[in-house]
Amino acid sequence: MIKTIDMKHMRYINLFEKVSGVHPKHCFVYNSAIVFVVPKNMLAKVIRDSGRDIKEMSEILGRKIKVAILPNGLEDAEEFISEIIHPVEIKSIEIKDNLLIINAGPQNKAILIGRNKARLEEMKPIVKSYFGKEIRIV
Repeated sequence: MIKTIDMKHMRYINLFEKVSGVHPKHCFVYNSAIVFVVPKNMLAKVIRDSGRDIKEMSEILGRKIKVAILPNGLEDAEEFISEIIHPVEIKSIEIKDNLLIINAGPQNKAILIGRNKARLEEMKPIVKSYFGKEIRIV
């Protein structure tokens, strides 16, 4: 899990809790979107009324907001990563030793890596903190 939270992320978490009534476990930025990680049993409360609270937060912050379910281990890796990178599609995720390999098509691979490896560099600490693995995109 992510070990430290700076003041900016703490403000995001407090705003999320105030607007939705749910305390997220973590918050991070990926591809300029703010991603909040909540327990699975609280997801319905967050997206009630067709995501009214999420839309309100997005307007307040002026950024895209995403909500991901807290993973319970490596078996939830594919779902968790898919929620973060949505709408980009991945084919599959393989786990070998200390490596999490994301299989994507050539177009999606380019999107996941990003210009100057920007998105790949954003994804590395996320995968490392939640799953303890290094990441490779193929």
